[in-house]
Amino acid sequence: MTAEGQIVQVPYAEIKTVSFVRDFDAPAEAERPVFLNRPKMEGLWMRFTFQDGEIMEGVMPNNLLAVEPYGFHVIPPHPYGAQQRVFLPRPALRSAEVLGVVGSPLKRHKPKAAPEMQIDLFGE
Repeated sequence: MTAEGQIVQVPYAEIKTVSFVRDFDAPAEAERPVFLNRPKMEGLWMRFTFQDGEIMEGVMPNNLLAVEPYGFHVIPPHPYGAQQRVFLPRPALRSAEVLGVVGSPLKRHKPKAAPEMQIDLFGE
């Protein structure tokens, strides 16, 4: 659908990305395709390579049930920009690789040791 409300049919094989944006009239600033450092939000930090060689990074949920056979829903590196979420169809991609797991539940936090000055309640 165009900004004017007209429906345009595009063959699925020709779609590179589908962007979910905040506002169509937002200034056309250049969206950053990769993270400058490790992302802070939880999930899988992914790098996608398109058929034309372009690279894009994003974060997707660390949940195998969220992986769809038609493509990937990712949060772009600059989620507070115009793009909130991006759908990447599988035919548009050459590769998808996991760069890291952010907020992994595998890391168990050790409980803090009781301070040495703490007295025992029942003299144990």
